[in-house]
Amino acid sequence: MTDKQFNFWQKWLTYANALTIVVGLVLAFAGNSFVFDLHNGYTKEVFLEGQEFPQNILYLKNWLFGIIGGTIVGFSVLMIMISENAFKNKEKWAYHAMWLGILSWFLIDSSLSIFYGAMYNVIIINIVSLFLIGLPLVMTRKAFL
Repeated sequence: MTDKQFNFWQKWLTYANALTIVVGLVLAFAGNSFVFDLHNGYTKEVFLEGQEFPQNILYLKNWLFGIIGGTIVGFSVLMIMISENAFKNKEKWAYHAMWLGILSWFLIDSSLSIFYGAMYNVIIINIVSLFLIGLPLVMTRKAFL
């Protein structure tokens, strides 16, 4: 792998996580906006038989979206710091930490989503996120051998 190729994938990691920070902020502060219409619609179908969110459930959802959005922001900031420092310097621990972080989240989140019948979350959120972070990790593997 050339330095130019490695730099491309390293920047991909940084920019993908920067985009994820924006998504996390929108989720935390505007989880009922058009951006999440698809996700919210499927949530209503799976958990509320297509009915609108009752006010108390909407408050609970908004609180949970705030917590989840904040967690997404924090995780992505950490990933950017690793990408722009230790990963960029090809420190092996950084490569492993990124894989462990994304895979542990993916497996737990996806397993629980499937268990509760929320396959839509796996498809429209989890697989997209795994692709955005996993692809550059796969592509840079040889740089860390």
